[in-house]
Amino acid sequence: MSVLEIVAVIVSALAVWLTARRHLWCWPIGLVSVLLYARIFFDAKLYSDLLLQLIFAVMQLYGWWQWSKAKTEQHEILPQRLPLSGWLIGMLIGAAGSVLLGYVMARFTDAHIPWLDSALTGFSLVAQFWMARKYVANWWLWIAVDIVYVGVYIYKDLYLTAGLYAGFIVLAIIGLRNWQRQLALHERAAGERHALDSQQPDAA
Repeated sequence: MSVLEIVAVIVSALAVWLTARRHLWCWPIGLVSVLLYARIFFDAKLYSDLLLQLIFAVMQLYGWWQWSKAKTEQHEILPQRLPLSGWLIGMLIGAAGSVLLGYVMARFTDAHIPWLDSALTGFSLVAQFWMARKYVANWWLWIAVDIVYVGVYIYKDLYLTAGLYAGFIVLAIIGLRNWQRQLALHERAAGERHALDSQQPDAA
């Protein structure tokens, strides 16, 4: 356990907590956390995870831009519902990316667990994109991915990081409930406004 890992855990936990609270500042803080973990995974020879962190750095900037241009209230964004087509496309892209990256990592690097590591990378990118687009479904995918990540990091003797990802599971559940509640409130309010508008007499 290194000082760098301790700092990365603290910063990452803060970023996920802010995301669960739908706060805009989750993105710049998240950018710092992924850069810290990029160094950690390089040292641990988890190259798929290293690549994931570098891509996440770009996704953090994209998410920051997406949330910044959305309508906010006290820096909080409005969650969105992911259509079934979005689920299917996301799963297909995640699976295809897992196979492609797994082949590259297994053939050209000394990664310890290339196929599992690549699968987690592929589906983490899908979850991150869904988060940037404010889809509630991102939390379901993060919960599944983080459960597997806990086992991976225990296997790699990154126990503090494994504990962090166990905490991420809890934060993801909190985030899921928070986002679902806000989405339900918004949809109910929109339905009430629509009902009121439909009761208004037509203008002469």
